[in-house]
Amino acid sequence: MSLRSIGVGAGVRRMVRRERTEKHRASTPLELFFDLCFVVAVAQGGSQLAHAFAAGHGWNALPHYLFVFFGVWWAWMNFTWFASAYDTDDVPYRLATFVQITGALIFAAGVPRMFEGRIAVAVLGYVVMRTVMITQWLRVASASDGPERVMGLRYAGGIALCQCLWVVAVLLPHRVQVWVLLPVVLLEMLVPLFAERRYATTWHPEHVSERYGLFTLIVLGETVSAATVAVQSGVNGHGDLGKVLPIAAGGLLVCFSAWWIYFARPIHDYLRSNRQAFVWGYGHYFVFLSAAGIGAGLEAAVEHAVGEAHLSDTGAAAVVTGPTALFLFTVWAIHARHNKHGAVQMLLLPVTALAVLVATLVGGGAAVLTAGLLCAVATAVGLVLHLREDGAGQPG
Repeated sequence: MSLRSIGVGAGVRRMVRRERTEKHRASTPLELFFDLCFVVAVAQGGSQLAHAFAAGHGWNALPHYLFVFFGVWWAWMNFTWFASAYDTDDVPYRLATFVQITGALIFAAGVPRMFEGRIAVAVLGYVVMRTVMITQWLRVASASDGPERVMGLRYAGGIALCQCLWVVAVLLPHRVQVWVLLPVVLLEMLVPLFAERRYATTWHPEHVSERYGLFTLIVLGETVSAATVAVQSGVNGHGDLGKVLPIAAGGLLVCFSAWWIYFARPIHDYLRSNRQAFVWGYGHYFVFLSAAGIGAGLEAAVEHAVGEAHLSDTGAAAVVTGPTALFLFTVWAIHARHNKHGAVQMLLLPVTALAVLVATLVGGGAAVLTAGLLCAVATAVGLVLHLREDGAGQPG
């Protein structure tokens, strides 16, 4: 039986670049499976942050959450852009992707320990994910020449250096680790800029925008799931639906609005160069972070409503309104504003983000409901403006 007959494509292909102008480029089942496995770590991070907020020390846990999300986002993003340019879909590529997924699950298993200041397991998972990328870039270098070969070697060398530094960080005393981790994070983010200085990968704009959109969908879905479980636990444990209903309603309105706002118009036409793509791609750290943070905030808000969280009314509101405002502003800054025309359209999301922050002063579940209503109104206004614009562009 041949490899093709069992649906695994060619046994081994040369890892040559794919063309940016390739027609009908879409996400593959392997990429979707990759995303679903990675969201396990997202869920772990959100759950730990929610528990920390409910216990009254959420602000101390926030740096751990930021670091957890960096690990998830950076490994996911590097795979996504690499796959857009070099996905061969052969046996070694698929096996390498499975190893990356294994690393993501190890990373997820280490998330609770990371919130306690013990990073060894999470770093192990992260190094597994990133070491796979070294082998992938070496495949690129071996199959190419000239500037493209140099780029592949730069990627492999830069990633390898960073992984050595992560291992060194694990061996250092806890009080010293933070001073090493932050520079290594910065160094990781500089590797693509260094590697592609003279040769840019041929990533596919429509494919990349679809990949980011799908991961945003998955993270929003995880947020809805986390909030649903929290509401269910609150009702089953205390039977007071009236206290959690405003949070549930407001949370759904926020999530529905977040989806509508993000997918209002396609973005792939904007992604024309590495300069635009780097800002857009890196900026999504805050999109994914805030989308998952909304779910964690809703969990904490429900626990506060049923009397199981050490939060003030204002604090219980802020854990939802804060990430909601961050999501609205970041989506506007890196994504939505490129398709806006006129002052009202351009300022709608920033003003809504500010209004959501002000709603924090309402406190408790009422603030969550207010934030949801503000997001829904902004979405409706944006839709009306969009329809008017499209109507005005039609021939009379």
